[in-house]
Amino acid sequence: MKSILIFCLILAASVFSAIPLKAQTDLVSNVSNKGTVAAAFLEIGVNARAEAMGGAFTAMRATPDIQYWNPSGMAFLQGIAIGVSHTKWLAETEFNYVSIAVPIAGSNIVLGGSFTTLGIPEQPVRSFDGSLTGEMYDARDYAASFSAAIKIIPTFAFGATVKYINQRIWSESATGLGFDFGVTYVTPVKGLSMGSSISNFGADLQMDGKNLTDIIDPDPNNQGVTDIPVKYVTDSYPLPQIFRFGLAYEKKLGDFSTVAAVDLMHPTGSTESMNLGLEIGFREFFFIRSGYQNLFEKDQINGLTFGLGVQYMLDNRQRFAFDYALSEWGMLGNAHRISMSIQL
Repeated sequence: MKSILIFCLILAASVFSAIPLKAQTDLVSNVSNKGTVAAAFLEIGVNARAEAMGGAFTAMRATPDIQYWNPSGMAFLQGIAIGVSHTKWLAETEFNYVSIAVPIAGSNIVLGGSFTTLGIPEQPVRSFDGSLTGEMYDARDYAASFSAAIKIIPTFAFGATVKYINQRIWSESATGLGFDFGVTYVTPVKGLSMGSSISNFGADLQMDGKNLTDIIDPDPNNQGVTDIPVKYVTDSYPLPQIFRFGLAYEKKLGDFSTVAAVDLMHPTGSTESMNLGLEIGFREFFFIRSGYQNLFEKDQINGLTFGLGVQYMLDNRQRFAFDYALSEWGMLGNAHRISMSIQL
């Protein structure tokens, strides 16, 4: 009876989480909505292990960077967890992520935080006619977040994240707050867990800054009215909300361990898709992983993922891990990720 109740709670959370997403994507049913969101860097997956498994990570538990995918997964951590990830992203950009999660002694609560950055190298400034001005500009996005998760019962957890988001291009910037919510349930089937989350729920972002002001002459033929100060107002765009529902199955076979995972995704900035992932480990030391991202997505360009990892057990609970992932992005090239994590 308790299992049925928990499953119903997860379904209810999934339905209510999807309501705002459906409202934003019902404008035109045959349009993917790509390029219609702000802070698209929030859609870039973190952690080499997760990305090597195709980003199918919503139902995973007790990993340092799980707060990005589903904050409730932190509740299953047994000790302090720290994760650092560096990605050589597309078009010579770099994406970095660092996270920490700390269980609160004497409680079922785990607190965490993370910092995400996407940097774009300096580029020359050009005028409207394409000529160089001699100036340089850059762009940088970042998000700082705080997360909390609680294990309500041993098999069910809830988590939430609040994040401060900033986007900057030269002297223009936009800031706002985003929220993530998630649940994780360890089913009665040994090794099977399910998770659901909604990411980046918040207000629209709007760019503003000094380069949006100017002095113009509205009527060059009239000498009486000159040098009128004006300010250009940009449109506002929504955050890239993503609703995820995932399943993960873990099983040990002698010296080998396996993890198979699947995520169903409903984003506001694209069409529905599916992520698939598989991990095979040997003696909890060496791991090989593969996956497929955004299966069934309209106009999909990425797909296959692959990765390797090693883990050193300090004792039964403490461990250090190093992971690498390669993601294929078609004509845009490949993305390379490295991650390091430690659990104490």
